[in-house]
Amino acid sequence: MLDKTYDAKAVEPRIAEAWEANDAFRAGASAKPGAESFSVVIPPPNVTGSLHIGHALNNTLQDILVRFERMRGKDVLWQPGMDHAGIATQMVVERRLAERQIRRRDMSREEFVEQVWQWKAESGGTIINQLKRLGASCDWSRERFTMDEGLSRAVVEVFVSLYKEGLIYKDKRLVNWDPKLLTAISDIEVENLEVDGNLWHLRYPIEGEVFNAEDPSTFVTVATTRPETMLGDTGVAVHPDDERYSALVGKNLILPIVGRRIPVVADDYSDPEKGTGAVKITPAHDFNDFEVGKRHDLSAINILTVDGAITLRDNDDFLAGLDPTPEQQSVWDRLERMERFEARKLIVQILEERGLLAKIEPHRHVVPHGDRSGVPIEPFLTDQWYVNAAELAKPAMASVREGRTQFAPKSWEKTYFDWMENIQPWCISRQLWWGHRIPAWYGPDGTVFVEKTEEEALHAAIQHYIAHEGPMKALVEDLLENFQPGEILTRDEDVLDTWFSSALWPFSTMGWPDKTPELERYYPTSVLVTGFDIIFFWVARMMMMGLHFMEEEPFHTIYMHGLVRDKSGAKMSKSKGNVIDPLELIDEYGADALRFTLAILAAQGRDVKLDPARVAGYRNFGTKLWNATRFAEMNGVKADAGFSPENAKLTVNRWILTELTRARNEITDSIEAFRFNDASGAAYRFIWNVVCDWYLELLKPVFAGGTADEQAEARACTAYVLDQAYKLLHPFMPFMTEELWARTAGETGRAGLLCHADWPSFTFDDAEAAGEINWLVDMVSGIRSVRSEMNVPPSAIAPLVLIGANAKTRERLVRHETALRRLARVGEITESPLAPSASAQIVVGEATVCLPLGTLIDLTAEEVRLRKELGKTTEEIARLHKKLGNERFVQSAPAEIVEAEREKLEGFRETQTKLDTALKRLRGDA
Repeated sequence: MLDKTYDAKAVEPRIAEAWEANDAFRAGASAKPGAESFSVVIPPPNVTGSLHIGHALNNTLQDILVRFERMRGKDVLWQPGMDHAGIATQMVVERRLAERQIRRRDMSREEFVEQVWQWKAESGGTIINQLKRLGASCDWSRERFTMDEGLSRAVVEVFVSLYKEGLIYKDKRLVNWDPKLLTAISDIEVENLEVDGNLWHLRYPIEGEVFNAEDPSTFVTVATTRPETMLGDTGVAVHPDDERYSALVGKNLILPIVGRRIPVVADDYSDPEKGTGAVKITPAHDFNDFEVGKRHDLSAINILTVDGAITLRDNDDFLAGLDPTPEQQSVWDRLERMERFEARKLIVQILEERGLLAKIEPHRHVVPHGDRSGVPIEPFLTDQWYVNAAELAKPAMASVREGRTQFAPKSWEKTYFDWMENIQPWCISRQLWWGHRIPAWYGPDGTVFVEKTEEEALHAAIQHYIAHEGPMKALVEDLLENFQPGEILTRDEDVLDTWFSSALWPFSTMGWPDKTPELERYYPTSVLVTGFDIIFFWVARMMMMGLHFMEEEPFHTIYMHGLVRDKSGAKMSKSKGNVIDPLELIDEYGADALRFTLAILAAQGRDVKLDPARVAGYRNFGTKLWNATRFAEMNGVKADAGFSPENAKLTVNRWILTELTRARNEITDSIEAFRFNDASGAAYRFIWNVVCDWYLELLKPVFAGGTADEQAEARACTAYVLDQAYKLLHPFMPFMTEELWARTAGETGRAGLLCHADWPSFTFDDAEAAGEINWLVDMVSGIRSVRSEMNVPPSAIAPLVLIGANAKTRERLVRHETALRRLARVGEITESPLAPSASAQIVVGEATVCLPLGTLIDLTAEEVRLRKELGKTTEEIARLHKKLGNERFVQSAPAEIVEAEREKLEGFRETQTKLDTALKRLRGDA
């Protein structure tokens, strides 16, 4: 006998152990002979990470698909693994070393990397066990890591191949630079924060004019939020149609403090409506300015060190063409090595003293920060390695345009194309010690040699230098006579962007560049499930790399899910204090409850608003199924191998088998279409409403007083229906259903685990039986609804009057009179050509069902109550209408607040409709 209550804390670990002991999720283990393959690659979580609510949603949806297809007999591979998370991991290990008063630079690179591997062995990869707690049914025997030997070999193969094809190159461009971590970072590692700052208006004197702060004809005013960058200004842009400055285009301004002559250029980038209409151009320290600079051949002068300090003294680009006065040199010396924000204060002070500061305005604006370091990042001009993403993007765009890869929802295609059509070179180098070191070596004269190994690079270098007459040939020949490692070649210090190795994930995890059986069997993968926030950083790059190296798309479908927000629709953040920890929810309610909640809220194209109270509610859903199974056991229900749905005789059984088929079809179709909310909703309605609320309730008289044959059929059919319900619910709530499957095995036992059981495939359709029982359900539901709306006491027995009933309805009334009286709390049932006065009316089929209210409630008191409630509701509707009609509120309030108010309005409207209907019933109008 089942325990009285379901204990998720005890059951879930035991079921997880059973799956592991049986190697339940190994690819191919449960597939039927000749089965079609179905493969999914997990978006690799960071090795430093722990399970957050976004992971929980993403992996729940993947697991639903994977368990569903496994039960359909396919050869399933869900490929797991982790990302080495270059910056995050290096920071973790550096903090760990700092606790022992050790700095990274106090040891060799090799020693530091050894420390990272040691940390990974001890503490890294916690998230894998957390995913197992969630119930993720990956093939854990195939777990990969982006820094493991096989994947590292794939990374080198790809880099060298793309370099030799001219698709990887080195260039000097602007990057997002983190002055604390001392590395370039990707856009996804940049957090745009709104801060309170200033807008400084600076006066730039016009060449040839005697500067007079009172005479605007002697200067041009520009506005900036970063005065320190003016040291690197090489131009000022104005709009071509701005008549205020047309006479100045082509002339020069004198850059204050520096003395550099900088041209005024006409460019559409300048907006005449913003600020003064004149924009200072600093190509080395602003991404937009960099493009303007290229269009007008302006030089790019980097005036910052890697750690964000001013560098002027030995800066050849800055000093070019300048002949500083002693006063200028003195200022430059004061600025040398000054931290950027301290330099800002000094520059503003000097400009103010010289009358070159027009004004300062408070200005709230967005400043990019490093998401790991927390410091403002700098657009920084530096030499980095790049991928020609524009070339690789062409076949990736064609694949989506031609339908070989499709987005679900399809609306994400526009976002994909918007980015791909305007794609920039992809910066792939990082100034770190942890990661895939770039396979590039430099000769004594700086010539680069890109090969898979240092030995191959050395061979290439020797061939290069020996083949060319000159001093390098003699130097290399001399070095070769007494060769010492590192004397001829020096390896590039940089490592690759973490996203570079992740871009190879669908094929590198399956053994590429070797031609492995897994690669042949499971590539391309079937579907990618991921969040929209990495569509550029991961999805698009996997498309590019897969098509280039495998000559085939890495997946045919990309399902993009939304963000998980709090119950009000606000984005979760630590600063707001609204972060929901999935592990805490699992501890409190169980993994099944969390999974089912996330699934039923995951409507396509919408974010998930998660309220922990919903998780508690869906735990109750699991409890409902547990209790229903226990009730069935108490009534002698057990599996009957001889039961055949086609031979069922009882109408109620033929009805439930028909409803089971309909539910199976709806759940199957919805999962196939990635409508997870519809699939879980269909499972919920069938199990809670149809099976628990109606089927078992209608069987109570059979269990209590039916014939032996009726009871035997009822018990066998109930066992069959519950078995199918466990199967249908298993992808969503795997732990409880696996437990119920095992605990209801009976004397013969189960042939295997539920996760390997066949997905329901039967077809049963008895429209007559379904119509009859659904008629009874509609009749009882309608009467119960009226009783609730009209405040009829639960104990009151209501008379029932039928109008317009045909012969079939009369027959049904006779057959189901006992059930109707018991379930709807009705007494005398009569027929009449007219509705009794003050009666509530509902339509069921062709007949009208009337409940005379005068015998059940105080009509006058009820009318007063209803009118009072209606008045309050109408006032609330008016208040919300006024609030939502205020454009200022709608535009300035957070989106989640506005949406919450709209939902309230809709709720009050529904209440108003119900109250109106109830009043009409009192008057006999309904």
